[in-house]
Amino acid sequence: MIIIYGELEKRKKENNPIRVGLIGAGFMGKGIALQIIGYSLGMKLVAISNRTLSKAEKAYTDAGIHEIEYANVQKDLDRALKYGKLCLTNNPDLLCDSKHIDIIVEATGAVEFSARVVTRAIQNKKHVILMNAELDATVGPYLKVLADANNVIISNSDGDQPGVIMNLYRFVKGIGVNPVLCGNIKGLHDPYRNPSTQAKFAKTWGQNPEMVTSFADGSKISFEQAVVANSTGMTVARRGMYGPEVPAGTPIEQAITAFPDELFHQPGGVVDYIIGASPSPGVFVIGTHDHPVQQHYLNLYKMGEGPYYCFYTPYHLCHFETPNTIARAVLFGDATTSPSGKPFVNVITKAKKNLKAGEEIDGIGKYMVYGVCENTATAISENLLPLGAAEECILKNDIEKDEAITYNDVIIPKGRFIDELLIRQKKYFNL
Repeated sequence: MIIIYGELEKRKKENNPIRVGLIGAGFMGKGIALQIIGYSLGMKLVAISNRTLSKAEKAYTDAGIHEIEYANVQKDLDRALKYGKLCLTNNPDLLCDSKHIDIIVEATGAVEFSARVVTRAIQNKKHVILMNAELDATVGPYLKVLADANNVIISNSDGDQPGVIMNLYRFVKGIGVNPVLCGNIKGLHDPYRNPSTQAKFAKTWGQNPEMVTSFADGSKISFEQAVVANSTGMTVARRGMYGPEVPAGTPIEQAITAFPDELFHQPGGVVDYIIGASPSPGVFVIGTHDHPVQQHYLNLYKMGEGPYYCFYTPYHLCHFETPNTIARAVLFGDATTSPSGKPFVNVITKAKKNLKAGEEIDGIGKYMVYGVCENTATAISENLLPLGAAEECILKNDIEKDEAITYNDVIIPKGRFIDELLIRQKKYFNL
């Protein structure tokens, strides 16, 4: 980070900021805007696109920016940006196509919408930072193929759990410890939560009830851990992961004993999570070391006698660290998270309640379905429906509560881009 800071400081002195376009001005988007405008050297938030323009405007004004122009067509956006103006639009394609923007931050949390936007940005030689684990876990490996072909970076953000885990994972590997489990710490996991049960919490924090629900029902952590799995080549030991629950506040170094020992012997390592451990909402990596002298040193340095050593980061700061990812991509061609090849883990769709044929699936963080991790080979062989592609599918069959939904159970809406990307991904990696 010292190197990043130095390069950003140089950019500021040279009056040559990284030009950032933000798509999505919701809860997370507003935080990113404030962070870039108020606290980040060497970069400039030159444009924001949001479906509701008033929210995009508020993201700027809350950060103290009041001189803003509006653009409906490409020439107006490009003219404004050329002369140093800041712009708002409800057309994200303008940001993707502009030669005056270096990098796109996608912060909508939508899948179908963001699939189109991110693909367009990549094809226009734009780096892309995702605050969107839902898209990344669904078609991230194929988007990485497109990014490589266009010589740009696509990455999840520093500060979000996948980014924090991956930074910790690289640290652990870098000191010679072999990671066997990459984990996430949760305070609550109830797959039957819905926007009504989470409405009060969402209102308290000014968040979207559907997004809050996706955290509570386990869908979000499944997307996040799938991103980590696809970046490391790890898998899950069983459908849905183990996710043991320990007494609230149990130190993570002690809490890891709640995992079955065989979990630490899976080929290639696994991703999983734990409920109730402290520090929450932190992340952790469990590793091993096979050299007795180094084991002695690790014990001396208060890491315990082994054979499993627990490393953790006690917090994740989401949008506060997004500028670091922007800088890593633009200045160094480096990704915080990056699929290592084929998808290793998918997020599949399960029913929150008994569902009836003819019903339309309402999607992520709502009333009908939730997501769990499954190894890609199994998901493909059983023809399981990805949660990222479940919304608006029509059920052909009755589905019992907690049953996994397959492609055979649904009618897929015509013309969706996410389905096209899934087909391309399956074909490219010969899944």
